[in-house]
Amino acid sequence: MSIGERALKYIFKTEKVFTRLEMADKPVSIDIGSVKRVIDEAKRYFEDAKYYWERKEYEVSLASIAYCEGLLDALRMLGLIKFEW
Repeated sequence: MSIGERALKYIFKTEKVFTRLEMADKPVSIDIGSVKRVIDEAKRYFEDAKYYWERKEYEVSLASIAYCEGLLDALRMLGLIKFEW
């Protein structure tokens, strides 16, 4: 699968999510354990990015680091972590 085909696959998949996305209809309470789980997931994507870069699979590396940054940005936008790029 080419990088363009892969990107298009993710675009269509994400577009479907946006058409079905619903806001939670309950009070939001986020515990520190949930934040830590998201940070751990971001760390896994970070490690994946390094792994794939070392194997010269640059497209997969780029996608992995983009996921990592997205998770970190979401936590920062929610005011749950602090950092600057």
